Amino acid sequence: MPLDQEFENEEEDSEGKEMSFLGHLEELRWHVIRAGGSILVFAILAFIYIKEIYHYVIIAPSQPDFWTYRMLCILADKVGYEELCIKALNFKLQAIGVGDQFTMSMTSAVIAGLVFAFPYAFWEVWRFIKPGLKPSERKSAQGAVFYVTFLFFSGVFFGYYIVTPLAINFLANFTLDPSIINEFSLSSYISLVATLTLACGIAFQLPIVVYVLAKVGVLTPSFMREYRKHAMIVILIVAAVITPSPDIYSQVIVAIPLFLLYELSIMVAGKVESEKLREEKRLATLGGTDL
Repeated sequence: MPLDQEFENEEEDSEGKEMSFLGHLEELRWHVIRAGGSILVFAILAFIYIKEIYHYVIIAPSQPDFWTYRMLCILADKVGYEELCIKALNFKLQAIGVGDQFTMSMTSAVIAGLVFAFPYAFWEVWRFIKPGLKPSERKSAQGAVFYVTFLFFSGVFFGYYIVTPLAINFLANFTLDPSIINEFSLSSYISLVATLTLACGIAFQLPIVVYVLAKVGVLTPSFMREYRKHAMIVILIVAAVITPSPDIYSQVIVAIPLFLLYELSIMVAGKVESEKLREEKRLATLGGTDL
């Protein structure tokens, strides 16, 4: 059974009940505690297997045999652009402080716990919000947990397999002078990987944001189509920023999914507008019948 359908009977029973402000705070507190507890549980599990997570997940993008680099080499052979193939990453990771490795293992475990617990944590938030919605709003928002989770993990995978390796490659091979050796601190490396990965997970929530804004009448599909060219320029700038490599191929690889995300958002806004028009026609028909 989907998460957002569980406890549906309890929610329906409580729909007609009025709650005080303190009652709402108490309800919110328990949802937050359960969400935080799920993150803690996954963080503990991640800490238990932290060495495996570091070897196979966190450190992997710093190795030239990483999946993304191998795929880029295959693409380089097909398009005849040899510079696209990444064969070496000229840097070393080092732990500078005495407790850096232990501190970073704790930090990484918390980040991993946050990522893995996201579906349940968001479901807890949704359970608090859902009873306050109107029946029509709840109907429109069916599957919210699934869509938000799907987009979040799509963004995380995009950030981990596309954006992060390209950024690491550029920064690792960028030198001011051949005599300078790139030796990155473990904390700066973890910060880069976590920031880019989680940022993409959040950025991929664009269709959900557009859906909400279209529902309240702030955004329309015609407005988004009108400013499509402006959006493309913004996307290209964003792609250039998050992939600092001057290589046009790398920027295009990042920009294409963002373009598709924008087009998907236009479709979402169009669907919302169509639903509004159908509802207006239905109300007009009912009004005409009453007359």
